[in-house]
Amino acid sequence: MHSLLRRTAFALGLALAAAAVHADELQDITRMMKQGQLPQSLERVDKFLAGKPRDAQGRFLKGLILTEMNRSGEAIQVFLKLSEDYPELPEPHNNLAVLYASQGQYDKARAALESSIRTHPSYATAHENLGDIYAKLASQAYDKALQLDSSNTGAKTKLAMIGELIDGGTRAARGPMRTEPVKMAEAAPAKAADAGNASAVASAKSGAESKAAGPKAAAPKAAEPATKASGGARAESDALIKTVQAWAGAWARKDVAAYLAHYARDFKTPKGETRGDWEKGRKQRISAPKEIKVEIESPKVSISGDNSASVSFRQVYRSDIVKAAGTKTLVMVKSNGKWLIHEERAN
Repeated sequence: MHSLLRRTAFALGLALAAAAVHADELQDITRMMKQGQLPQSLERVDKFLAGKPRDAQGRFLKGLILTEMNRSGEAIQVFLKLSEDYPELPEPHNNLAVLYASQGQYDKARAALESSIRTHPSYATAHENLGDIYAKLASQAYDKALQLDSSNTGAKTKLAMIGELIDGGTRAARGPMRTEPVKMAEAAPAKAADAGNASAVASAKSGAESKAAGPKAAAPKAAEPATKASGGARAESDALIKTVQAWAGAWARKDVAAYLAHYARDFKTPKGETRGDWEKGRKQRISAPKEIKVEIESPKVSISGDNSASVSFRQVYRSDIVKAAGTKTLVMVKSNGKWLIHEERAN
């Protein structure tokens, strides 16, 4: 990757070019986009590009606006042309993959992500998105295997595990898998090599926070509560994170009894099945692999009352059968002084 390229942690931040007027205009357009003023922001970015037609940052921003407006075909053309004009930038390739995936064009999405990674081998978001594409392609292959041989228990187990880990076990209304298995790029801004085109690329997320990106540190990092917490709230936050880690530990040890003990009696099963059927399925999936590793990364706690809270985190699952990663939220309830899982949600 070109030595001038740089990264930022802001989800919708702009790496500003030297000219103050240029920077202010793009900042204003980005602010309008964040506020949902999509037609107005599109009009302004078109006006901006009329005077600077090769500006990479402005063109990338237009692609983001079109994506938010669900004008995927036009957004694809913007990112495609941008990737052709500035092949050293990984972000347009990544966002192309997101759009292709949302249309079910997984082979095209894979090719775009591979291009992004070739351009920038350490671009973590593209690596994670590529993993999700592989998971989707694997699920399609397992589905096909089951169509040909419905007694193939190995394919059935792998398909169920991928469905649960990537989709949180929910298939209703959204089709066999998520309609968008990769997140919108949390793309690193980048400068073009020459001063005349020294504009940077912004980033965005599609829908929920993505994934979420790429291999991260294995050790979980306790997050501060969302609001300034008192000592009691901080203690509850620590207790919640310890509970989630204990749940993951029981899963990794294949201790089914300890694992199931972390769920509330009124746990909302992912597919609406009975508690008995859900527990039976979980026992089979935990018992099938020879070895399991579960890592909880970057947990974030939100306490909404004395007896209710949620913990969001990145989950990395590895076994001899399948490897997968994704973000998850556990809705927790407190019963008899103990935090229990009331619901699991895929983000």
